[in-house]
Amino acid sequence: MNREDTRDAKEEKEENKRSLGKVYLVGAGPGDPGLMTLKGKGLLECADVVIYDALVSPAILAMINPEAQKIDAGKRRGRHSIIQEETTHLLIAKAQDNAIVVRLKGGDPFIFGRGGEEMEELIEAGIPVEVVPGVTSGIAAPAYAGIPLTHRCYSSSVTFVTGHEAAGKYHPAVNWNAIAHGSETIVIYMGIHNLSHIVEQLTQAGLNSETPIALVRWGTRPDQEELIGQMGTIVKQVEATGFEAPAIVVIGPVVKMHARFRNF
Repeated sequence: MNREDTRDAKEEKEENKRSLGKVYLVGAGPGDPGLMTLKGKGLLECADVVIYDALVSPAILAMINPEAQKIDAGKRRGRHSIIQEETTHLLIAKAQDNAIVVRLKGGDPFIFGRGGEEMEELIEAGIPVEVVPGVTSGIAAPAYAGIPLTHRCYSSSVTFVTGHEAAGKYHPAVNWNAIAHGSETIVIYMGIHNLSHIVEQLTQAGLNSETPIALVRWGTRPDQEELIGQMGTIVKQVEATGFEAPAIVVIGPVVKMHARFRNF
């Protein structure tokens, strides 16, 4: 290949890059359509393709441009519509043929949403990408349950942590001993399936068995459910009631505010 051919190839490559569409990593919020950001809503209304997660509510999906291609990439425990690698490859492929591609995620893309991983892959592939933050369920679900994560009388610090670990199968990434002593309020995402293990770890780390704990299921939606208890009894309560995921777990003295605020 001569010098002129090389220059033509480079120009063609640059032209292809300029013709690529853009991927928007959009946070859909926790479920209540009123919590969807204006920017996110506007993108849904003009999107060419929307690749959405399992926890995005029907009310949010109803905002999508009727002419847009809608692809379910939802991941629920034991039921993956599309594996993560395929999702990223799909985003890259769709951006090559469409101007506006929305990756719609429940909550916020950068809070346990793998948004950072997808953004890395898209940038590496030369795809223009932008993140549109959303209201994360770790804040919104407790708020709708009447639980402020901070309160001058109870808590001046909050820790957000994932509970989605395979207990006993490998060395855990979460240092529950540090979490137990790190702040007055602990908010756990995806913690229901491993709740027994998590409670055991936090108790062994010194957290009092009478520490208040709240589980908030389907936070901000009309069918929101709450289960309130203490560290020492919550696992039995879950077993007795059949309480299931998806839910946010809140641990700490601020849970006491639930009884006072819930009706307001």
